Amino acid sequence: MRRKSRKPIRRKIVLRLPDLDHSKSAVLSSLSSPNSRRNYKFAMEQFITWYCSEPRLALNRNVVLRFRLYLESLGLAAGTINQGLAAVRRLA
Repeated sequence: MRRKSRKPIRRKIVLRLPDLDHSKSAVLSSLSSPNSRRNYKFAMEQFITWYCSEPRLALNRNVVLRFRLYLESLGLAAGTINQGLAAVRRLA
């Protein structure tokens, strides 16, 4: 008898506030420029505020896309949106 091949189980990562704070401090400590630290801190805090206001979502590509749509709805420039997304990528 042949066995069916099984797909690997992918677990959804739901980050809690302590996890996000720990990740945020790790990212900020890895940056050398004070300006980069300030900008990344602002972008990550904006994401954390948005993420915690939404129903608990797994941190995946769809969540990042929803955050991008949120930033676009604020009427931000493309460069500002890209900078925020770069900070979220480092956070994740």
